[in-house]
Amino acid sequence: MDGIKYAVFTEKSIRLLGNNQYTSNVESGSTRIEIKHWIELFFGVKVIAMNSHRLPGKGRRMGPIMGHTMHYMT
Repeated sequence: MDGIKYAVFTEKSIRLLGNNQYTSNVESGSTRIEIKHWIELFFGVKVIAMNSHRLPGKGRRMGPIMGHTMHYMT
């Protein structure tokens, strides 16, 4: 379970719990197959469908130099 960081609890994710849909943040290098495998092992359920997306890093400026933060996956 090293790949799953923590569960996300927002108004939308709590509403989705009624439909047996769960949200969590995972490691950024994880693939969809790995995430599916972790969920099936940890919760003992069969994953029918899964959505994932990669959130881009935010831009940060330090004087004249423009940088960015790391991206993360949910």
